[in-house]
Amino acid sequence: MIREQVRPGIPGIPVLLALLVLLIWLVITFVGAIRAEDVVSLVTSIVGTVLALFGLAGLFIVNPNEAKVLQLFGSYAGSVKTAGLRWANPLYSKRRISLRIRNFESAKLKVNDAEGNPIEIAAVVVWRVVETAEACFEVDDYENYVHVQSEAALRNLATSYTYDTHEEGQRSLRGHTLEVAEHLKKEIQERLAKAGVEVLEARISHLAYAPEIAAAMLQRQQAGAIIAARQRIVEGAVGMVEMALEMLSRKGIIQLDEERKAAMVSNLLVVLCGERGPQPIVNTGTIYQ
Repeated sequence: MIREQVRPGIPGIPVLLALLVLLIWLVITFVGAIRAEDVVSLVTSIVGTVLALFGLAGLFIVNPNEAKVLQLFGSYAGSVKTAGLRWANPLYSKRRISLRIRNFESAKLKVNDAEGNPIEIAAVVVWRVVETAEACFEVDDYENYVHVQSEAALRNLATSYTYDTHEEGQRSLRGHTLEVAEHLKKEIQERLAKAGVEVLEARISHLAYAPEIAAAMLQRQQAGAIIAARQRIVEGAVGMVEMALEMLSRKGIIQLDEERKAAMVSNLLVVLCGERGPQPIVNTGTIYQ
């Protein structure tokens, strides 16, 4: 594996000034050699001018959050990350690599969750290049590599969790977003490490059941919500009935036998648990008639 070698590069401004001064002197020498018909000075000035112009080809600019990967006849020579005008061997080829933070949103993938239900899922991945040599030489196209491997990691993640939680202690894509995001980030990072890429953040941006089962799953969720609401209502109603019987017994307002208590409990539960308001019936006689 090729590892990154950071090179500061030679400051470009002093080199540029020196080459410009050299070119001016060579032009003056060239003109003087023509007037004096000095062949040696004429040849020297021409050769010097060619070399100075060749030296100018070694100047290059490195922008902030950018790097230039240097190669000499196909051999890796180092990476320059220092911003500004720099100079290196003119024979070096220089490839620009952006070190800026980038992000992309994957396409909506149709996969099966841990229970085999088809779902649609998409993710947003925030990443940047930290190892320029690996990004250039270990993979063919590191940007495309990031996209493909991120989607592959997302598919694998979706098969590890259920869409929703149906059992106590079970992790799901919808109910444990922070844990799922951390798992997704770790899995993508493992795949992209060989390309010199650091994953800063990964999170699910879209999550839904596939259209063919969306209606059925919606009914399932509604049924679960209704059951949970009914359980809460029954728990509250039983507590209220228990409190009513206890207060009537403690204050001695009325004495009820077991049969009348059962009837009262039944009536109270019907009133408290019913979906519609009760229709009151006024008893003008006694409770024993």
